[in-house]
Amino acid sequence: PLSEMFGYVGDLRSRTQGRANYTMVFDSYAEVPTNVAKEIIAKATGE
Repeated sequence: PLSEMFGYVGDLRSRTQGRANYTMVFDSYAEVPTNVAKEIIAKATGE
């Protein structure tokens, strides 16, 4: 998921002394499991 990619570029560049290059390309959407969807909805509605 996209949320897991935050900080990746900085870490990659740090480990490669700034020589690494990274590109992210959208592939597709996918439905999340029901339990994850309920958790997201609960956070969004303040429950």
